[in-house]
Amino acid sequence: MALSLAIEIIQLLRDRGHRGYLVGGCVRDRLLGGNPKDYDIATDARPDEILRYFPEAGKVGAHFGVVLVRGGRGASVEVATFRSDHSYSDGRRPDHVEFEADPRQDVLRRDFTINALLEDPLTGEVFDYVGGRQDLQKGIIRAIGDPIRRFGEDRLRMLRAIRFAARLGFEIDERTFAAIRQMAPLIHEIAAERVRDELMRILREGNARRGFELLDRSNLLAEILPEVKAMQGVAQPPQFHPEGDVWTHTLLMLGKMTCPSPTLAMGVLLHDVGKPPTFRVAERIRFDGHVEAGVEIGARILERLKFSRDDSARILALISNHMRFKDVQAMRESTLKRFLRLPQFDEHLELHRLDCLASHGHLDNWEFVNQKRATLPAEDIRPPRLLTGQDLIAEGFQPGPAFGKALEEIETAQLEGQIRTKEEALRIARTMLTGA
Repeated sequence: MALSLAIEIIQLLRDRGHRGYLVGGCVRDRLLGGNPKDYDIATDARPDEILRYFPEAGKVGAHFGVVLVRGGRGASVEVATFRSDHSYSDGRRPDHVEFEADPRQDVLRRDFTINALLEDPLTGEVFDYVGGRQDLQKGIIRAIGDPIRRFGEDRLRMLRAIRFAARLGFEIDERTFAAIRQMAPLIHEIAAERVRDELMRILREGNARRGFELLDRSNLLAEILPEVKAMQGVAQPPQFHPEGDVWTHTLLMLGKMTCPSPTLAMGVLLHDVGKPPTFRVAERIRFDGHVEAGVEIGARILERLKFSRDDSARILALISNHMRFKDVQAMRESTLKRFLRLPQFDEHLELHRLDCLASHGHLDNWEFVNQKRATLPAEDIRPPRLLTGQDLIAEGFQPGPAFGKALEEIETAQLEGQIRTKEEALRIARTMLTGA
């Protein structure tokens, strides 16, 4: 739908005497044989003209001449006027722009050569002013012009270079990569939310392992996630982790992820972040308290990167519970059932599977939990409550802290299959609350 809308827009612009082309990532992906989700158009038409041609459109970047044109079934296309950008004092946005009639000027302001191609979808002709098509064929990420200048204009482009190289399986041009290494400390000038969003794209768009290897080689990992960098060289007991140190283990897990949710991806990355500060050698290598340390360190990272409260809670729950799987076959029935009803338990289960595959390779606990989930009815895992606090008050008991303990004990007996009726639950309550 979006492509059809884009073609309609370009045809109308042509009918009005303007030039209009597909531009950027959609052209790159089409040339690579992909099916882009989003389409952008560059044109010599000015924003006021675009708005006149498309009265229902809205400005999304008035200062930069960007107009959003909407079509049917939720399709939308951004239409931007050719422009040149001048000085970036905040390291993100140009201080001022000039609208241009020449598409070459528009291309020269963009980040990488492979993102600077123009396509006429009416004829199939591709316009390449910066060698982007050759870099696309060779699999190279290359900054347009001087990479120091390109990254000085927007520091986030350093992370974007890593993301494109990982996702596309490309190499980063030597001068471009050297500029990233040199300018890595300047990433702190970027808003944490923008860094977070780019990190999530690296984690989720494909080939996350290579993405994090490139982050490390580029010096960006040490700047953005020093706690993850600290995993390098932290040995693990070979009987449990024959693959090597904590960093190697984490990379292997990243490499095995398939379409992870944002919270699972961060859970994988941070699940062992508590190991470096808790490393010690006794009779063997030990990481006593690494889960608790990991939750504390993870909370600081997530706050620093401005994750939402809900996402942070889900990620920290993954860190907090990832070691519990080793005990599932020895758990009491009530403990296991409470474990199985953790929110978003599928994420916990997938984290455990990846954890096993990236270490000793044994999936017996994972298979045990899957079998339990398949055979236990939902009402056994989360049965209706036999008693509530109101029931206890109605029986004449005074509310207090003992209520919670009594209700928990009643639920435990229910989950163990020891009681099934309200009368049986009341007997437990009377014993606990009166001592009789």
